Amino acid sequence: MAAYDFTAPRLFVEADLSVGATLPLNRAQANYLLNVLRRGPSDPVLLFNGRDGEWRAEIAPTGRKSADLIVRERTRQQPPRADLHYLFAPLKSARLDYLAQKAVEMGAGTLRPVYTRYTQSERLNVDRLRANAIEAAEQCGILELPEIQEAAKLPAALADLNPLRLLVFCDEDAPVSDPILALRQAADPAAAPPLAVLVGPEGGFSPDERALILERPNTVALSLGPRILRADTAAVTVLALVQAVLGDAR
Repeated sequence: MAAYDFTAPRLFVEADLSVGATLPLNRAQANYLLNVLRRGPSDPVLLFNGRDGEWRAEIAPTGRKSADLIVRERTRQQPPRADLHYLFAPLKSARLDYLAQKAVEMGAGTLRPVYTRYTQSERLNVDRLRANAIEAAEQCGILELPEIQEAAKLPAALADLNPLRLLVFCDEDAPVSDPILALRQAADPAAAPPLAVLVGPEGGFSPDERALILERPNTVALSLGPRILRADTAAVTVLALVQAVLGDAR
């Protein structure tokens, strides 16, 4: 039997979770459970709020199109938020949606939008960014929501990083070499430091921005291979590498 229940739908809720709590479903949640998924009385639903772990609840209809959730038992304890910062240049809406979802799926615990010279989009919808993070967490069994930090220009974002945090810089000008070896040379996988990953916009970094990044101590410039990747593809690629070599997937 699988260790995780993939059959019960998962919902993020803002309310505190405890045995016996009654949580009214809002209209969207009720429509999703009762009409889209066609769940009925006493069917299980898994709940999380990013604070209290995961809980099993049961559906208690209160009308033809409404229902409450009755919280029954905790199924998983709340883990600490992952200590992996993902710094990214905002993209246009659909691409940013994808990037946010995949960063959460890959274990980013902090999302930091960073404005660079060639950033494509100067407008950032933080509510939409959070909604995509929640959706990814609901679908992938993740209990901790990432912290979404205030957007900043590149120099300020770099200055805010703790000097002890290893910054993995996706550098299109770095020599094409073995990225796994480069990560292992940058830090001991057996005692990896806190991590941050920086991916720029489609236009890359300007020469002065690249110089500024490389001046920062505890920074490793990483090539992602001979092909130029789109920024959202680069996000998945570098997070998979970092997690496999230095992160929680090793």
